[in-house]
Amino acid sequence: MLSFEGKKVVITGVANKKSVAYHVAQDILSLGGDVILTVQTENHLAKAQKLFPDLDSGNFFIVDCEKDSDVENFGKVLADRQVRVDGLLHSIAFANYSKGPVPFHETLWEDYQQANKISCYSLMSLSNTLKDCFNPGSSVVTVSISNTKATNYGYMGPIKASLDSAVAFLAKSFSEFSDVRFNAICSGPLKTSASAGIPGYVDNYIFAEQLTLRKKALATKEVSQATIFLLSSMSSGINGTGLLIDAGMSVNYFDQAVVKSAVNNLES
Repeated sequence: MLSFEGKKVVITGVANKKSVAYHVAQDILSLGGDVILTVQTENHLAKAQKLFPDLDSGNFFIVDCEKDSDVENFGKVLADRQVRVDGLLHSIAFANYSKGPVPFHETLWEDYQQANKISCYSLMSLSNTLKDCFNPGSSVVTVSISNTKATNYGYMGPIKASLDSAVAFLAKSFSEFSDVRFNAICSGPLKTSASAGIPGYVDNYIFAEQLTLRKKALATKEVSQATIFLLSSMSSGINGTGLLIDAGMSVNYFDQAVVKSAVNNLES
């Protein structure tokens, strides 16, 4: 029932084999589909081509989402080549933690502005540049986060909240002239290379694992499979929303074993 035969999906953010984007691209190819991969730099291009050696060079594009001209040119090239696509996976995020974690109220506007353009606005700009390339029934999916509101995530928390809101408003906006769908995958903590750059993330990851109902951390493959579902026609009735993937963590904040451990530590 789940097939991508004859379908082509634009996938951003294929950085390495640990990324959600990599797993989604592999799954689409194994299900008979085709992918167009966008990367940020020449260095990222070389890495992506090694990850997907069987893909033609025309399937790779350098698109730096900080540069409006890159995004606009990407859509123009696809339109000029009369390329039609059936979906977009937005899996891009960046935050400047070069100075380490700082209190949220000390966030610099320059850092916030840059992170917002790359992590949130890029969903809007990429969707806009591809609007004439989308086939009827296309699906756009962005990788967001669960509702954990981790302190060390800093200003990326509000930016991801903005991303979730943008999903709803893009769904409304595109509905004026198309049936393109927009949804978010709201994932719990994952063991990825990108997350490793967040200060204190490892401790949060270990703690989150204890809050899952199964006492086993969320796997990247589990998130990619849910993403595949949202990109497919099987999710045609889902639009303008976020799909929470967290192994039950959000209903288990007061896990008895975790509570007991915390209380015992306070008493000792």
